[in-house]
Amino acid sequence: MTYPFQITAHQGQARTGVLKTPRGDIPTPIFMPVGTAATVKALTLDMVKQAHAKIILGNTYHLMLRPTAERVARLGGLHKFMGWNGPILTDSGGFQVMSLSKISKVKEDAVTFQSHIDGSRHILSPERSIEIQADLLGSDIVMQLDECVSWPAEEKRAREALQLSARWGLRSKQAFGTRDTQALFGIQQGSTFEHLRRESTERLLDIGFDGYAIGGLAVGEGHEAMCETLDYSAPLLPWDRPRYLMGVGKPIDLLEGVARGVDMFDCVLPTRSGRHGQVWTWDGPLNMKNARFAEDNTPLDAESDCPASRDYSKAYLHHLVKSEEILGQMLLSWHNIAFFQALMIRIRAAITAGTFDALRADLLSRWKTKDA
Repeated sequence: MTYPFQITAHQGQARTGVLKTPRGDIPTPIFMPVGTAATVKALTLDMVKQAHAKIILGNTYHLMLRPTAERVARLGGLHKFMGWNGPILTDSGGFQVMSLSKISKVKEDAVTFQSHIDGSRHILSPERSIEIQADLLGSDIVMQLDECVSWPAEEKRAREALQLSARWGLRSKQAFGTRDTQALFGIQQGSTFEHLRRESTERLLDIGFDGYAIGGLAVGEGHEAMCETLDYSAPLLPWDRPRYLMGVGKPIDLLEGVARGVDMFDCVLPTRSGRHGQVWTWDGPLNMKNARFAEDNTPLDAESDCPASRDYSKAYLHHLVKSEEILGQMLLSWHNIAFFQALMIRIRAAITAGTFDALRADLLSRWKTKDA
């Protein structure tokens, strides 16, 4: 394995540990803010660092189209281009090709698609995805190209996608080769079918990857179905390798994912919610557009070390949101990123102390009735 991964404590399936990379240690479980186009939306990287983020995610699809991966490479790679000296994980681009492109056509060799920006035609193969991520962007953790199907998916369609993903996984591994300073993750598919998840895992293990992702969830199946799928899909993956649940999610999803053995998460939710006036708290989500905050002089979280959470009143934040001031989007996004990191810090500490079950029960009792 390229990066040493050490599990330091566990309570049931929940585990905490560290993934060591040349650009810094990543404590797990970890939440990765999404830097879609070489930026975590509405935030400076100093704000992201102050929120205790250790690793961020970049999007291959967006960066290959604009400013282009070749331009990023000429400018020194993604880390230098955006000014982030910590680890970066990049997705393969496959999900965005399927969901965002104007027209996409999947064949054995590659995906052909039209840009959602200008309609220009592009080809994304496993080999091209690896070239973009590993060689041009310089990602620390590279994802294989896979095919993700929407939900609900018929069993035949889900099997076809997992089998194509496995073949693409092998080609991704061959293109990646052996590297001392970068890691390659494979992606488990199979929708919500247990036997397909098992088949996908067996094929991935035959290839061998540095880490393993759980794909094909958070695509409309809902929280309960996601948890039921994780009950059997996460334990299929090797205990001694990092497990990454892609595109997830709400705080309750992170909590329940950890309980089922997941180590890594990413989602646009913290910044997207912040830009639309929603914040996440220990007592559930709050809509800062609500008139009940107009004269509330209390902060979002007086105990937080994030200035956005601690130093501004809900009344002021309500005013910024209602006035559509850019500062409101920045502060709420900053608070949300800091809250997600604080949640993971609290979860890691609880697993270490053997109190994760109690923490989980407490948070679930607060969140389950509040769409958290």
